[in-house]
Amino acid sequence: MTVDEVKERVDDIRHGAGDDETAHGMEDDLYIDVLEAIANGADNPEKLAAEALKTQEIEFYRWYS
Repeated sequence: MTVDEVKERVDDIRHGAGDDETAHGMEDDLYIDVLEAIANGADNPEKLAAEALKTQEIEFYRWYS
């Protein structure tokens, strides 16, 4: 996983923020994928995590039905 891939997924979440449940699911999936990349020895774990955490700046309700 690259930082650019994470940035792209954060942008996808930003564009999907009008649908809270979908955006929240996408955010969870991103976090899992970033954690897996880090667990598998990603070269740049700090950068991957920092980019992924930018989703916290996106306004949507984080809930599940």
